Formats: sequence, structure tokens, C-alpha cells
Amino acid sequence: MTSLEGILEKITYYNEETLFLVAKLRDHQGRLTTIVGNMPLFSVGERLTLEGEWVQHKTFGKQFKVHRYEVDAPHNEKGIRNFLASGLIRGVGPATADKIVEHFGLQALEIIEKEPERLCEIEGIGAKKAAMIAESLKERQEVMKVMTFLQSYGVGIGYAARIYRQYGDDTVDKVSENPYRLAEDVFGIGFKTADKIALAMGMAPNAPQRIRAALVYYLNEAQEQGHLFLPRQELIGKVVEALATPEHPLTDEAVSKQLQQLAEQRQVILEELQDDRAVYAAPLYYAENFVSRCLLEIAACPIARRQKSDVHIEWNEFKLAPAQELAVKKAESEGLLVITGGPGTGKTTTIRAILARFLQSGLEVLLAAPTGRAAKRMTEATGVEAKTIHRLLEYAPREGDGVGFTFGRNEERPLQAHAVIIDEVSMVDLPLFYHLLKAIPYGCKLILVGDVDQLPSVGPGNVLRDIIMSEAVPVVRLEQIFRQSDKSAIVSNAHAINQGKMPKLTGNDDFFFIQEDEPEKILKLILDLCARRLPRYKNKDAIDDIQVITPMRRTVLGVDNLNVQLQEKLNPPAPHKTEMRYRQTVFRLGDKVMQIRNNYQKEVFNGDVGRITYINNEDGEVMVGYPDIGGMREVIYEQTELDELVLAYAISVHKSQGSEYPIVVMPVVTQHYILLQRNLLYTAITRAKEMVVLIGTKKALAIAVNNNKVETRYTRLAERLASAAGQGG
Repeated sequence: MTSLEGILEKITYYNEETLFLVAKLRDHQGRLTTIVGNMPLFSVGERLTLEGEWVQHKTFGKQFKVHRYEVDAPHNEKGIRNFLASGLIRGVGPATADKIVEHFGLQALEIIEKEPERLCEIEGIGAKKAAMIAESLKERQEVMKVMTFLQSYGVGIGYAARIYRQYGDDTVDKVSENPYRLAEDVFGIGFKTADKIALAMGMAPNAPQRIRAALVYYLNEAQEQGHLFLPRQELIGKVVEALATPEHPLTDEAVSKQLQQLAEQRQVILEELQDDRAVYAAPLYYAENFVSRCLLEIAACPIARRQKSDVHIEWNEFKLAPAQELAVKKAESEGLLVITGGPGTGKTTTIRAILARFLQSGLEVLLAAPTGRAAKRMTEATGVEAKTIHRLLEYAPREGDGVGFTFGRNEERPLQAHAVIIDEVSMVDLPLFYHLLKAIPYGCKLILVGDVDQLPSVGPGNVLRDIIMSEAVPVVRLEQIFRQSDKSAIVSNAHAINQGKMPKLTGNDDFFFIQEDEPEKILKLILDLCARRLPRYKNKDAIDDIQVITPMRRTVLGVDNLNVQLQEKLNPPAPHKTEMRYRQTVFRLGDKVMQIRNNYQKEVFNGDVGRITYINNEDGEVMVGYPDIGGMREVIYEQTELDELVLAYAISVHKSQGSEYPIVVMPVVTQHYILLQRNLLYTAITRAKEMVVLIGTKKALAIAVNNNKVETRYTRLAERLASAAGQGG
């Protein structure tokens, strides 16, 4: 193997997923060399010692293919300046880097590390910022140690910073002790990466702990796909397929033995099925049983009558259809009620009527929804504050050790209410529903409202559908389309699609279909519609009022490419628009962005959409304004937190759940065949308040309309409810 030393001068290309780097290295003789290989994203100015081999690329010529590397501290002022200004050190941008190097010269890094208080000698740097810079440099140095440690086992290390943030200075010890813990503890690192490390460390291919880790991994993966359990044989089959090789065969019996071990340790629960056994992660098993038992207790609970209050309601404002009147009466007489219906069937009016009747009767009522957007709409529709379910349950950092989060409202400290009304219940997964039910006090009514034909929750379970299917609790279906909604082709076409009928594509004022089958032409049409035609036609804001929704991620008409193209068209670069590059994404002032993880400290949640209002490259900060119940709320992200944000000019159908947009534009093409499903199309269309524009082919549309194969989720909630109700609770 050949060695090469030099200073990293330019990064030509970096792929965050594959960790493939193409860069220019200047050696001691001043020669530039192209280096390639799977490496972390180094910063320009870093001194590298590389081991590898020379290869001849047929297009790009002679290159040095890297197999191992070491990172040395920058040795001259230019290298130090480039390193500090790389964006990897929080609080330091190009201008601050210049000041630090100008003041301290070659000693800059040593002073930051050993005497960070001296940074205050520089104008514009206070004690707080000096401490942040020193801490960030220390983290960077520790991360590079982690990277070196991980690369010694031949694995990609793009997630080294996350690993270090999780374990700190104990990273090497903890990973060495049990590499499989990475899959459970570190966001974005799965079993396969952890397994690669374990095998490189000498773990035997048929080691019991490896089999158990695989069982836990595939059970967790099933949860991410919406399942509460997996049939035993299916789980064992997945593990055998994943781990067995011709050199190291693996039998079902060997996997079954380790599964039994997990069951004896109560990590998993095995439960008899008709012709197999269900394998649950223990928390989900207990949660599903609790939800079933608790729902029937609420349904059967005697409701205390309240005194009439001084609230006076003008009932003439509520012109209710028979089903709505039935819903109001059942809400008064029952402890538990489910109300379901499609768009335009009056779910919101029914909620308002129930709320008014409850308030008039002197009941204390709490309103909530799964997302901030849905809670905001609920507040606007009812005039009463609604919260997200997490806020309602006071989800916050755990007191004492400060590790993790916990729900402040539970069975020991229940909600103070006589009635709780939850909207958009189709989005609520079983774990969150479990925590909600734990906080419902004895004698409190629970009203669940949602559209059962929407996509199910992103998390595990299918709560609304299971409750309705069980036929164990009162359900009112709203099916009448009201006059004002009946004029809307969005509403009538959504109901047609839901019934397996082709939508009416012509003669509409708010529902349009453009026939085109070439993806590149559809892309141009989408760009033109969003940037020019629709804003002029409807007098709308091109970014705030128009939402592109698409089923796929990685095609010409997928989320990723559409976002790049729409950003260029709707928010192009300009001298007055500050921007910051993070990995493969350029974030620009004014960009429409989406939060893709629940962040309870910032109180922003998966699916929240906002606009970038400020970018500070100097301190590595981005500020995003999110619409909130009380107005715009601004949230600050450090550069290392930008993996929680994505561009949101185009979003997936799943991410659109719980939202409403004035105008929805959606490609419907046969290239998206795998996701041409009725409930996906229905969900996307029902996100639009004023106009829908579909672009594609009638063939693709017909495939979606006729494909009513609802994704099977392994749950037993409906079965448990029906069984317990049949036995008299």
C-alpha cells in the first residue's frame, strides 16, 4: 500500500449516503492529486496522511484511492483559517476565523483548546461564544478519534458525530462493549452498520448475541412499518435470510432458541395466533392490552351530570343533519364516541356543536390533535384553544437526571377535564394513544374524530380503523355531503375515488387534470404552474399557498428532485439571500422547510412546515419561522441540527397528513406504480382547500383508483376489543 501526505485543498464531490469523497490534495512538493474513497467529510485545510493505491479512471485519469487515513492538525495559518471557517466549528465563520488567526497566529488552535477565555481578547467574542467555540473544537477532535476508531474496522463513519453526541467521551468503550447498541441508541444507524462493526471486532457469525440483536432489529423495523407484532415464522425467516451464508448456515431452530431466550427475559412477548404465534416487543404488547381494556372502561363508565352553566349558545347557527344530531346526542349520553367521515361531511361543524352543548352543560372540555397544524385549525374552527396531544400531556424533559423525556400527565396526575375531544385520530399511533388514555380521568368523556379512509399513522398501530372494525364502541358515520361542499369537485371527486370510481376530470372550477406522460415534461409543467400560472390565476403566493405532493422520493418527479428544481425556480440565489450548505442541501433565506423529527425541546414536530427567516454563517445558525396558534414562532437551529430540516416545496403524501393547503399539485404517473394506491390519492386530494391539479396519465390515475389494497398492519386491537366486549367487558 502507498502513502500520501498533504493538505486538503478542495472538495469536489461528497455523497452523504455512500460517504464517497472526491477531493484535491496538495502534497509537500505543491502537486495537486485527486483523492477518492469512502471517508468522512473533511474540512478544507486539514492535513491528511493517507494509505491507498494509485488507480487509472477511464474518464478522470490518475487518482489515489484511499483505504486508510489519519488527520493531523493544520500546520500553517492558511490551514488553520480554512479549518476554523469550514462550518464544523460552531460560532466561527470566515470573518471570525480571520480575526482569530490574525490575533493568535499558529497558536490559535492550542489557545482555543487550553485557554479558551483568551478568545475574549478578540472584539465580538464574549465568554459564552468563546466557551461554545472551545466545546465545538473539542467535539470535533473527539469525533475524529471516533472516526479513526471506526475506520479501523472497515466501516463507513458518516455518523460519527451522532455517535459521539450520544456517548461522549465513552464512545470507544461503549461501542467496543456492545456494538449492537448503536442500532437502538443512535438515530440513523441500523442493525446492518452495527453488525458490520461487530463482525469486524471478531463477533462469531452464529453468536447468540448477534442472533438476538437481529431479532430485536427486525421487530423494531416492523414497528417503523406500522406493525405492532410480527408472526413468529415471518420474523425467524427474516433473521435467517439476513444472517445465513453458505460458509455459516443458520437454522430456524437456532434462531427460535434465541427468540425463546428474549421471551424468558421478557424483552418480547409471544402470544398464540390461529396458526402461529405473535411476537411483540414487550412495551407494545402491554400498551395494546391497556388500550383495549381502557377504551371499554371509558365506554362503560357512568357519566356524572353537570349543572347548567351560564353559557348561552345560539343553536340556530347549527343546522345539523340527522347523523350530526345523532353524534351530538351520543356524545352527551356515551362515555366514548367515534365520529368518522370524509371531506365535506361536517366533522368540524359536529365538533363545534358537541363543544357548545358540553360548555352549555358546564363541562370542562379539552381539545387536541396530533400535529400543531391540525391543532391550529381546530382552534380557528371552534374558537377554543386546542393543543397538540404532546402539549396536552405536558411532554417535557425528565426531571432530575434530565435524560430523556416523559409525559407530565398520566394516571397519577390526570387531565383536569370532563370531556376530551381529539381530532385527526387517523394520525394517532398506538404508543401515543396509550399515553393519552393513561391521562383520561375517571368519568371523563372521550370523543374521537377522524377520517378512517385516510392513510394510517406513521407510527405503529392502526388505532382509528381498529376501533371502528371492532364494533365494540359507539360509532357515528357522517356520509351526507353538504350543499356548500357538494359544489366542490375536490369533495365530490374525493368521495368518488374512495368508492373506487374515476373522478370527473373536466368541467370543474377547482379540480383539474393535465394529460402528459413524459416525466421531464411533467416536471416543466409543475415548475410553470407553481411559479407563474397558478399564482396569477388564483392570486396566491407561489411558496406559501401552493403545495406539491408526490408519492415517491427518488425519481424525476420524486420529492428530492422536485425540491431542488422548485427551490431554483421559486427562491433562486440572489446577493441579498444568505445561504448555508449542509451536506447535499443548500438552505437559503426564504426557503420553505419541514421538520422531519419530533424535537420536544424546540417544540417542533415531524411534519411542521415553516420558512427560513435568518441565516448566520458566522455562528452557523439558521432561524425558521413556524405558524403557531398565537402567530409566527421562530426557532433557532445550530448547523449540526440541520439534519432535522428538509426543503418542503414538494413533500410526500405521508408528510402531508393533517395539513391543508389552498392549492395542491400532484404528479400521477406509472413510474410511481408501486405507490399508486387509492388511499394515497384520496389523502393527497383531501389536503386541498381550493384547488387540485393532477398531472399525468389517465392510466396511472385508474391504477390508483382501482388499487384498494390497504396495507396490512399486524395489530390485534380490533380483535381484543371485540373479544372483551363480547365477554361483557
